[in-house]
Amino acid sequence: MRQARNVLVSLSRAGPLWASGAPSVLYPVYAAKWDLSAAVTTSVFGVYPLSLLLVLLFFGSLSDTIGRRKTILIGVALIALSAIVFAIAPNVGFLYLGRVLQGVGTGFAIGAASAALVENNYTGNPRIASSLTTVSTSAGLTLALVISGLLAEYAPLPLVLSFVALLALTIVAFVLTLFTPHDETVGQRWTFALPRVAPGMLRPFVLATISVSIAYAVGAMFLSLGADMAREFTGTTNLFAIGALLGVSSATIGITALFLSRMHAHTTILIGGALSVIGLGLMAAASATGSILVLLLWCIIGGMGYSFSFTGGLSLINRTAPAHHRGATLSLLYLLAYVVQAVVAIGAGMLATALGLQMAVELASPILAVFCLAAVVLVLFERRTQPQPA
Repeated sequence: MRQARNVLVSLSRAGPLWASGAPSVLYPVYAAKWDLSAAVTTSVFGVYPLSLLLVLLFFGSLSDTIGRRKTILIGVALIALSAIVFAIAPNVGFLYLGRVLQGVGTGFAIGAASAALVENNYTGNPRIASSLTTVSTSAGLTLALVISGLLAEYAPLPLVLSFVALLALTIVAFVLTLFTPHDETVGQRWTFALPRVAPGMLRPFVLATISVSIAYAVGAMFLSLGADMAREFTGTTNLFAIGALLGVSSATIGITALFLSRMHAHTTILIGGALSVIGLGLMAAASATGSILVLLLWCIIGGMGYSFSFTGGLSLINRTAPAHHRGATLSLLYLLAYVVQAVVAIGAGMLATALGLQMAVELASPILAVFCLAAVVLVLFERRTQPQPA
């Protein structure tokens, strides 16, 4: 039963990640159709984490009270509604509305799903849930990038069918989640409370949040500007080719996560920070040289860095957070990580509009690299002062 429940929860978590990635391949199409600047398309992306973080701020502890299942259902239903809004969008205003609905829906679903994966872990290995969370992230993004590109390039109604596919996925996830056992907390009523860190876990929370934020910051560059970079460097407007190239990175995330279930959280975070620095260097090199090979290497190394950083941060939280506070703790972590993602996405778009794509990448890369090095320094300090395995 627990194994089947984890599969269903992974599906419900993959849906929000499909939702976050589905518009990314299509941004160049929207830009050409409605004459949108890079600042507008990246702000459309940035609305997603901004709306998501508001839900995490005010409703982050909801699943600790009403149950993971019910909270996931609310989120998936809102994501289904966002797919309809995107499918019928007549102007850029509908894109903002669709992204807001996606962000709100993901805000409800993502923390509850992550907590549910921990609580239904049947293996006895506390790191399995973190790896499974990363794999579901990868699956959702890869499907979104590849299938959206395929439908947009070769099927009629390119700005409609990708979201019809998203709607179908969310309907399936909603129905299957309905058949999972009820898990409401008996005897408790939900009351508003801002997310907070459980007593005694501030240091691991800070380290975990920085690690996940690194993954989300690099992911923001990838999802907000990646399609434009791929189109510029490859010299192609074929959306399937662009989606497949970007899909290499998200697929690498999942493949890497399969090998991380037995690695200590601190080691995983350390490697993630180092790989992310290398990936950012490759991103800057790809922008400067226009080399497709360097771009492909960035997709692979960047995907590996994302996987290590994201999985390591979640592993640390899953091990240290008390069960009755896990949903709120994960929600606070995601809230802060999505703030970073929104700032990076919107800032990169503004730079790309004002200074050009290459200059935006060359300015953003060293700033994010400093952030990655901070995680490396913190984890080394943490391991020195508290050498026990995590």
